[in-house]
Amino acid sequence: MTVGPVDGCRRATATGGRTLMLTPGAHGAMQITGITQHHLTHQLDGAFEPTWIPGYPQGVHELELFEVETDAGITGITASPSFAGGLDYADALSVFLAGEDPHDVEGILRKLDAVDLVGPRPWHVELALWDIIGKDAGKPVYELLGAAAEPIPVYASTGEAQPADERLPYVETRIEEGFEAVKLRVESPGDIETVRGVREAFPELTLMVDANKGWSVRVAREEERWSFADALGFARGLEEVGDVAWLEEPLPRHDYRGYARLRKKTDVPIAGGEFNDGPHQFREFVQQESLDVLQPDAALATGIKRGTEVAAMADLHGLEFVPHTWTNGVGFAANLHVMAAADSAWCEYPFEPPWTPAVRDFLLTDTIEHDGGYIEPPSGPGLGIEIDRSVLDEG
Repeated sequence: MTVGPVDGCRRATATGGRTLMLTPGAHGAMQITGITQHHLTHQLDGAFEPTWIPGYPQGVHELELFEVETDAGITGITASPSFAGGLDYADALSVFLAGEDPHDVEGILRKLDAVDLVGPRPWHVELALWDIIGKDAGKPVYELLGAAAEPIPVYASTGEAQPADERLPYVETRIEEGFEAVKLRVESPGDIETVRGVREAFPELTLMVDANKGWSVRVAREEERWSFADALGFARGLEEVGDVAWLEEPLPRHDYRGYARLRKKTDVPIAGGEFNDGPHQFREFVQQESLDVLQPDAALATGIKRGTEVAAMADLHGLEFVPHTWTNGVGFAANLHVMAAADSAWCEYPFEPPWTPAVRDFLLTDTIEHDGGYIEPPSGPGLGIEIDRSVLDEG
């Protein structure tokens, strides 16, 4: 994107060579001048079948990278998941953001509320604002949020539903790497046998279990849906397994009453909310006493500011706050800053070869790695990450 004066306006040329006229705002010491979007793809070394895309072998990591530029020469970065061919909406975002002061996070969030009415979801855009603010202040986002970079324990988050005999070598390797917890994916109520098998082999290991019934990308086929009876029966099976930190999304993400009923009938903590939309839906979870663990992803559900508001809500009501992080390296970094501010008990660490941390972070100059089962947010200014410009050239 090139930016320069054109008849009292600013010109933003987005990816693909299209030109949009941007009128500067009249307030703020710093102004957003334009947005550059890059559709990036990264080939995996093989494929895996994520439970959230039923029947689809994923062999490519695709995302939309956005660079939010300012008249101070500071650029903020953010990214969102994408599909084949990409979702091009930099021009639409520029209409709302051009001339705005990136420090006015709440004001821009109100504008993004309008974008959210017609889609696509815009909450990842707010991550770039914090990147700019942090770079301007010379501080990492977690410091701006009043936090310190304390180590957070990670749990290995699987992506496929596999029988126990196939999953056991994976679990053993993760334990050797320092992980003290693993999250298993399940699709059918009968997959309780996978959980039993892993528990029998690793009696001291903390387990999380994700049914992925909150949402689904129905590209290849429909997901297997669970009734309330299915969810309750599975939860009762987990009670027998023991030491299960939570059962995640066994019901659709807006079934607040169903979750409340389930929570009252089982001793297993219930988690969810990764793809709910905005803090008001988390207020609904809290008011209806639906969940024990709130899991908003800053890149998908809330942004950073509203993510910390949900964390405060969780703390006030004695609930856990453990965000979903399975998007890309930018989203992972942003969620780490939120987790530091919220003092989260766990960090989700996506790991399902060929999906690895290096694949997640392919667009970054450095991979964000755990150290012996613990992780800290990046310590550089802003989000603390840098884009590998050679990847942009390839894209």
